[in-house]
Amino acid sequence: MNLTSPTPLSFKSARLLIRRYRKDDEDFLYNAARESIREVFPFLPWCHPDYDREDTVGWLDMVESNWRQGEAYNFAIFSEDGSTFHGGCGLNKIDEHPVANLGYWIRTSSTGQGLATEATIALAAFGLAELGLQRIEIIMSTENIASRKVAIGAGAVEEGILRQRLLLHGRPHDAYVYSLVKDKR
Repeated sequence: MNLTSPTPLSFKSARLLIRRYRKDDEDFLYNAARESIREVFPFLPWCHPDYDREDTVGWLDMVESNWRQGEAYNFAIFSEDGSTFHGGCGLNKIDEHPVANLGYWIRTSSTGQGLATEATIALAAFGLAELGLQRIEIIMSTENIASRKVAIGAGAVEEGILRQRLLLHGRPHDAYVYSLVKDKR
């Protein structure tokens, strides 16, 4: 991976400031997660009905540690001026090929505005240019219609369905796999 210079902590898109989570994001993250449990929990089990402040603090600690070790790059999604927290996105499961998984979530009160798609496009550009990734994958349950719309809107290429690829709430789910690469050969 291309890590000869320090990895930028933030970048912008047309409407968004996308920056590494910080410890002082605790209230933003906690409140958005609590607001969004009904919509997020079916596909992202971390946002569960008993989600509490300890979950938030643990996540923020993990973000910092993973970043230092180059294992994952997780970002908070804010309005361009930094005043409104919309959700999060990140690159994780980075391997030696170099390939990474791209994930995203948008708080319930911010959905339907194209923010996840915009953040996905910007994050993929960051991963390909700043981290030197050759491939980024987006994997989601075939039942997650909203996530699939984001992948398609971001220009990701559908490569197929992986049978029983995800285990969500003790039940196997088939999953779509989408990819983004520098060269669209």
